[in-house]
Amino acid sequence: MKKIVLSLHTTVDGFLAGPNGEMDWIKLDEELFDVVGSFTKEADTALYGRVTYEMMESYWPTAADKPNASKHDREHSSWYRKVKKVVLSKTMKDEQNGNTRVIGDNVATEIGRLKQSEGGSILMFGSATAAHSLMEHKLIDEYWLFVNPILLGKGIPVFSDIKEKVNLELIETISLKCGVIALHYRVAAR
Repeated sequence: MKKIVLSLHTTVDGFLAGPNGEMDWIKLDEELFDVVGSFTKEADTALYGRVTYEMMESYWPTAADKPNASKHDREHSSWYRKVKKVVLSKTMKDEQNGNTRVIGDNVATEIGRLKQSEGGSILMFGSATAAHSLMEHKLIDEYWLFVNPILLGKGIPVFSDIKEKVNLELIETISLKCGVIALHYRVAAR
C-alpha cells in the first residue's frame, strides 16, 4: 500500500502562504534540497492541486536543460519527468501525455484507490486547497514540515478544517543552516 507524504513550508505562526498566496519568504538552499531529494527518491507519484501543478509544469520539465542548472534542478527535473502525476482539479481536463491523471470528483475514493496500488510513495508538495482536502479525509500518512524563521501574522493556514484530533509521531528533526527546521511526522495509528 502506498503512503501519501505531504511536504510543505510553513511559517512559525502556521501559514503556508501569505494572504494572496505569496511565498517569497521561503528559505531555500542546497542543504534543504538534499533533504527533499532524500524523500523524492522514494516517490513514484506526485500529487498536486491545479495551481501548483501548473507552476511545476512550467518549470521542471526543462529545468535540467538550462546551462546554469544547479544540482537540485538537474535531479528534481529528472525525477519530475519520470514520476506519475495526479492533479486534483474540477476545472482541468486530463493531460494528453499519459503521465498525468486529473481527479475532479470523488477525491477521497479515487485517492483511496491510488493508495491501494503498488509502488513507491505519493509525494505532495504544497497545494493548500488539495492538502486541506486530503487532511479532511485523513488521507495523509506523513508530513514534512519545513518551518521557516518568520512570522506573517496572516495568510493561508497550514491546517484548516480539521474536524478531529490527529496524533502524530515525530520521526526526525533536522536543523538546517539557513534557519529552517525540518520536522518529519508520521500519522499515529488510527
